[in-house]
Amino acid sequence: MQTAHGPDGASTRGDVEADPPTEPVGPPVTGGRDDVALPSSRRASGGEGGLIPDFVDDPEKRTRLRRMKAVALSFLFGAAIIWIVFLVWERNGGPAFTGYVRAAAEAGMVGGLADWFAVTALFRHPLGIKIPHTALIPRKKDQLGASLSGFVGENFLAPKVVGEKLRAAQISARLGGWLTTPGNASRVTGELATVVRGAVTVLRDDEIQAVVDQAVTRRVVAQPWGPPMGRLLAGVLDDGAHRRVVDLICDRAYDWVRDNHDTVMALVSKQAPSWSPRFVDGLIGDRLYAEALSFAWAVKSDPDHPMRKAVDRFLISFAADLQDDPDTNARVEDIKRQLLEHPEVQALISRAWATGKAMLLDAAEDPSSQLRLKVTDGVARFGERLDTDPELRDKIDGWIVDAAGYVVGRYSSEISTLISDTVARWDGPETSRKIELQVGRDLQFIRINGTLVGALAGLVIYTVGELLV
Repeated sequence: MQTAHGPDGASTRGDVEADPPTEPVGPPVTGGRDDVALPSSRRASGGEGGLIPDFVDDPEKRTRLRRMKAVALSFLFGAAIIWIVFLVWERNGGPAFTGYVRAAAEAGMVGGLADWFAVTALFRHPLGIKIPHTALIPRKKDQLGASLSGFVGENFLAPKVVGEKLRAAQISARLGGWLTTPGNASRVTGELATVVRGAVTVLRDDEIQAVVDQAVTRRVVAQPWGPPMGRLLAGVLDDGAHRRVVDLICDRAYDWVRDNHDTVMALVSKQAPSWSPRFVDGLIGDRLYAEALSFAWAVKSDPDHPMRKAVDRFLISFAADLQDDPDTNARVEDIKRQLLEHPEVQALISRAWATGKAMLLDAAEDPSSQLRLKVTDGVARFGERLDTDPELRDKIDGWIVDAAGYVVGRYSSEISTLISDTVARWDGPETSRKIELQVGRDLQFIRINGTLVGALAGLVIYTVGELLV
C-alpha cells in the first residue's frame, strides 16, 4: 500500500512509522505453544528475520525528525505567505520594493519545493506518484550495496592502504607496553588457559587417541631404532658420561659380592663332585670368594682397570654396530616389535591421550601450576623484549603487514561482498524508513537552505532584470 506524503514528508498515519501489517508476511516463527506469523515491521527491524541492520527505533529521534520537518515546512509556508501578501500588494499599487520581496519569496518557494522533492525522492515516491528516479533507496539498495562494496574493496581493502595503517598503528610496540604492565601477562595466560580448556573439552577422546596412534605410534614403529640409538650411545661415550653408569655398576657388583658369601659357598658346594670332602669345598669356596671380592674391589677402585677398558671397547664397538651392522639392527627391530606388542605397552599407549589431557587440564586450571607460571613468565619476557627491542618490533610488524596484505590481496573481494550480500537481504521500504530516521533530520537542512538560497537567487535575478530593463 502506497501512502501519499506532502511536502513535509509526513503521511496521514505517522511520520516515519511503518504501515501496520494487514496480513502475516513471511514464514511463521515458532515460539511458545503457537506458531506466530512475524509482521513485516518486526522482520525488518533486525529481529528474527534479520533483513536489515538492527537500528534502534528511538522515539526521541522520531520526535526530532518530525520537529525538523516542521521547521523546514514552516520556511516553505513562510515563503508562500510572503509571496501571496507581496504579490497582492504589488498588484494594488504597492511601492517598488514589493516586487523584490515577491520575487525573492517566489524563488524561495521554488527552491524549497525542489529540495523537498530531492530529499523525499531518496526514501519514497513524492506524493505517492511513481515518478521515474524516485524512491532511490528502496529501489536501488542492491546497486548501492554493490557500489559501496566495490568502493570499500578498492579504497579500504587495498594491501597498500591496510599495510600503511597497520604500520602507523605500531601494534607490536603497543602490545609490548601492554604486556609489561603488571598483571597483563597473567591475564593473557588465563585467557590462553580458557582457550585450552575449551579446545580440550570439545575434542573427542576417541578421535584424538586415533590421531595419537596414527601420528605417533605408527611413526615410532616405522622408524628404525638402531642408528639413532647408536649415534646417541656414541655421543655419550665421546663425552665420557657413561663412566658414572659404569661406576654405579661396579659399586653395586662389589656390594653384592661382599654381602653374598653364603651364596658363593652354596654355589661351589652345589657344583662340586659328590665324592669331594666338604672341608675341601669350603676351602675352594673361600678361595673363590676372596678372589671374586678382590677382583670386584680392584674394578671398583681403579678407573683404569682392564675390565673397565674392556667395557669401554665393547660399548664403542656396540655403538658402531648399532649404526652400521645389519644383523644388529635386525635384532634391535625384533626387540622393538616385541616391546611395542607387549600388552602393558599397548595399554600405556591407549591411555596416553587421557593421561596427557588430565595433566593439561589440571595445569591449565591451577594458577600456581608450573605450566601456567612458565607461560606467564614467557609472556612477560616477550613483552619486555617487544618494549625494548626495535628490531624485534619491526620484524613482528612486518609479519603482521605481510599476513594482512596476503589476506586482503587474496580475499578482499570476498570480504567486500559481505556488504553487498548483507544489503541485498534487507527489506527495501522498511530500510528506507529506518535510514530516514537516522539521517533525515540532517537532510531537512537541505530543504531550509534550498528555501533561503532560492530566495537570495530570486532576489539577485529580479534585481539584475530591473537594472537591465
